[in-house]
Amino acid sequence: MNFSKTEYGNRLANIKLSMQEKGIDLLISQDTSNINYITGYDAWSFYYAQCAIIHVDLDEPLLFVREQDAGGAFLQNVWSQENILVYNEKYIHTWPTHPYDRLIEIIKERRWDKLSIGLEMDSHYFTAYSYKKLLDGLPEATLKDAKRCVNWVRYIKSDAEIDLMKAASLISVEAMNTAIETINPGIRQCDAVGEIQKAMFYGTSEFGGEYSSIATLLPTGKGTSASHLTATQERFVKGEATIIELAGVYKRYHAPIARTVLLGKAEQKKIDAMKATNEALNEGLDAIKPGNTANDVAQKFWSVLDKYEIKKESRTGYSIGIGYPPDWGEHTLNIYKGDMTELQPNVTFHMIAVMQFGSWGVEASHSVRVTDKGFEKFIDFPSDLFIKD
Repeated sequence: MNFSKTEYGNRLANIKLSMQEKGIDLLISQDTSNINYITGYDAWSFYYAQCAIIHVDLDEPLLFVREQDAGGAFLQNVWSQENILVYNEKYIHTWPTHPYDRLIEIIKERRWDKLSIGLEMDSHYFTAYSYKKLLDGLPEATLKDAKRCVNWVRYIKSDAEIDLMKAASLISVEAMNTAIETINPGIRQCDAVGEIQKAMFYGTSEFGGEYSSIATLLPTGKGTSASHLTATQERFVKGEATIIELAGVYKRYHAPIARTVLLGKAEQKKIDAMKATNEALNEGLDAIKPGNTANDVAQKFWSVLDKYEIKKESRTGYSIGIGYPPDWGEHTLNIYKGDMTELQPNVTFHMIAVMQFGSWGVEASHSVRVTDKGFEKFIDFPSDLFIKD
């Protein structure tokens, strides 16, 4: 158990409070990170239907999993084992049969089929077919979007969660050091990522790493103008830049970091762009404190870009914590102009500047925690342009 039973109880109480505020009697949570947050369950079983179920009047949540994965659920679920609901393998890939056919039966057996049921409409792995099954199978229920009910409870971390993110940050440092050391002219991109992945799993002597929610991103050359490219078998070329974005992971908590490496003599425009990027990041970071909003941080960040007449349309940050594929964002706070989400102590986010200039780009980022009076960086790592001449 990664956290105390008291902490899991507090999470459940806060989720129930949010459910009551939203008029939700029964919550079906299929977001993999939310399932982990609620129950402690952690397995690569999210590619098929599974969910945590919370009834506003029950003392414990239910965990609905495939029979093949029941053993893992019994090992890891922090709640009573009788609240693990297992569905038969006959529901696997036998259309039109679906695991939610069994879930609907359970809901009807418990006479919950006339309740207001909250669904995570925009979560990964909650498919259109899952929704159609619930819609057709529960005609007397009121189905509504849960409006990221659990995600917003996750928004403020406990001190125990912060400790796990600090451990993840140490792994991030090891992996980024490996990346910068390994990326050299003539080396295949895939070979570099192999070394990076090894570092991410080896972690440190105290904290072993895990798989990340996102593959190591490694756009190079003209690809630096497209931030989400991954490695190929092509070789690094002298004179070209490479962006590295990765995250150390510890007990599913992520600490992302992005840096830019240049192989050879740097063009002045790239040096200037990197300086402006770091100046903007630092200006934004200085606006981080309790009571300020995401918009306050964004306005400070963009004020520097405006000074240099640099245009940027994409956001420059998002909340982080637990992560499972396909991404490590929490889907709550965005560091973008107009987002009035208030910053509070132990809110954590990835402040990232993806700077694109047509056929090239640079990046830098910081994973940060809001403190009582300001902020702290999880990762102590230089963010200047790394020039390997």
